Amino acid sequence: MILMVLDAGREAGNRHREILEHELETVGLRLNRQPPDIYFRKKNGGGITFNSTLRLTKLGGDPYQTVYKILHEYKIHNCEVLFREDCTTDDLIDVIEGNRKYVKCLYVYNKIDVVSIEDVDRLARMPNSTVIACAHEDRPALNFDTLLAKMWDYMGLTRVYTKRRGEAPQFEEPVVLGSERKGVSVQSACMSISKDMLDNFNYALVWGTSTKYNPQRVGKEHLLCDEDVLQVIVKTANQQKRDKNYNQKVQAYFDKYKKKKKALKT
Repeated sequence: MILMVLDAGREAGNRHREILEHELETVGLRLNRQPPDIYFRKKNGGGITFNSTLRLTKLGGDPYQTVYKILHEYKIHNCEVLFREDCTTDDLIDVIEGNRKYVKCLYVYNKIDVVSIEDVDRLARMPNSTVIACAHEDRPALNFDTLLAKMWDYMGLTRVYTKRRGEAPQFEEPVVLGSERKGVSVQSACMSISKDMLDNFNYALVWGTSTKYNPQRVGKEHLLCDEDVLQVIVKTANQQKRDKNYNQKVQAYFDKYKKKKKALKT
């Protein structure tokens, strides 16, 4: 995620946002965009196979010739190209290059305390934008709670509070999961806490908006919501002994213990 901090009072005249966007585009960063829905695969032979699932309006009067010329510029003479959406030539070039990064960007307009309320309203209504004012001398900070909420939402983060049996949830130290990284499932939460917990996982109890009942018994694949409470129930010793890989797990734990003990001695 990119936070682009701009001066609300000078943006209209200096066009800093436009300049920064152009610089980021030049180095291959695409802001607040999804990858083009274009299937592209090189082949060893057979020439160029070009198809589309809809009418292409952004590639000129003859889309095939436009695509052919672009591929010829890249010295690609054998490939498959399938357009699943109405894309531009720049989109096709991005797919061919294969090194573009599609990043979320939040435009943060600072110093709103020195511009008119009409300008603040206009900037706040712009897509992917928010307005703030940093604290300075006797002036307090403004709208930072909205900025933090938007950052949390843009990064797709989810807070999960853990709970031990018979104890209160640990609200001070949540497990933070990301939808764009490891996911927000119970399995992802277990992996973030301890891999051993996942190996001996039996079931989990969840309180929160992701369940119909509080608590609700769920499995590894259950998707968690923000500020859910999670209690993981591991297998009992007898259940673990019935596992096919029980002996291998015990040996692995023992080897890990010996290695750790040896490291402490040295």
